[in-house]
Amino acid sequence: MSIDYSKVPSPAFVLEEELLLKNLELIKSVQERSAAGVILALKGFAMWRVFPLLRKYLKGATASSLHEARLIFEEMGVKAHTYSPAYLPNEFEEIMTYSSHVTFNSIQQYEYYQAYLAKAQSPISAGLRVNPEYSEVEVDLYNPSAPGTRLGVQDVLLKEGLPKGIEGLHFHVLCESSSYELEKVLVAFENRFGHLLADLKWVNFGGGHLMTRKDYDIKHLVQLLSAFRQKYPQLEVILEPGSAIAWQTGGLRSTVLDIVESHGVKTAILDVSFTAHMPDTLEMPYRPKITGATDPIEGKPTYRLGGVSCLAGDYMTEYSFDEPLQIGQPIILEDMIHYTMVKTTTFNGVKHPSICIWKKDQSLEIVKTFTYEDFKTRLS
Repeated sequence: MSIDYSKVPSPAFVLEEELLLKNLELIKSVQERSAAGVILALKGFAMWRVFPLLRKYLKGATASSLHEARLIFEEMGVKAHTYSPAYLPNEFEEIMTYSSHVTFNSIQQYEYYQAYLAKAQSPISAGLRVNPEYSEVEVDLYNPSAPGTRLGVQDVLLKEGLPKGIEGLHFHVLCESSSYELEKVLVAFENRFGHLLADLKWVNFGGGHLMTRKDYDIKHLVQLLSAFRQKYPQLEVILEPGSAIAWQTGGLRSTVLDIVESHGVKTAILDVSFTAHMPDTLEMPYRPKITGATDPIEGKPTYRLGGVSCLAGDYMTEYSFDEPLQIGQPIILEDMIHYTMVKTTTFNGVKHPSICIWKKDQSLEIVKTFTYEDFKTRLS
């Protein structure tokens, strides 16, 4: 399916409904074949307009804050699997009202909130995040098992067993990873925490399972999950990918506002900002694909793509195009739905992209546009 971008306002994030459904069907098949549950991680995709659709395919959602847990409860109609590195005491009682599972980052946090859990109006399953101390994530910013990490309990603290009342363990050490990396993590996890599994009800394998990527080995993933469940039949197995649900389901439509040149470098300035609207492109970093563009090719029209903010580094290095760019020309940055909309800011007061859905029937739904009030009310 191709979007008619002439119908799309600029700038705008555009989710393609048909591509989202394709991902969801694949994930549903993984659940059915493995008997493991896949839940949505809001930190990667929180476009709540489509939560009712996701609810038909997924087993729920996971939150990392009070606001995420409330959004899940209100817009997906389920209680959240909630985890935070540390909970705020004045929020915890409200978090419990929106949560079916609450995972703690340390034994101290669990002990502090045990009394709260005992008074919960509805039963809440408590868990601990643990650190298998193995990860193949190369960028430290995204590596939860980097030396000195603040995330997860080490096995040395659980040699005598689990604190009373803990029903599950959670690990998260992957990032857009393969099933073969998960296989190695499971070996490390069982080596360090396998002696505790017989007393548990569930294990959460965290996120980073990029099962909707074209080269992902789904068969191997299903075999891994099925083998683990056969080994520990009393355990519910949960995965909470952030990227996989909305992977390659739409882009960011922008427009060339100006073209400037300095010391032989041409820059096409767009009506979007890399630092404000696509911060991962600078933080991770990664280089987004541009429709109709390639890496620099000698002899072809070549441009940096500059953001509209005043940050000097708000740009991507050169891309080549078949024809010279023109002011007013649309530029489509691909795969900008997951881990992008959730991280946008109003830095510099630049115009925030609209949020749209390109429907299966080839119609455009403009879900949200942003105004001066959205900028103003965030500041005071």
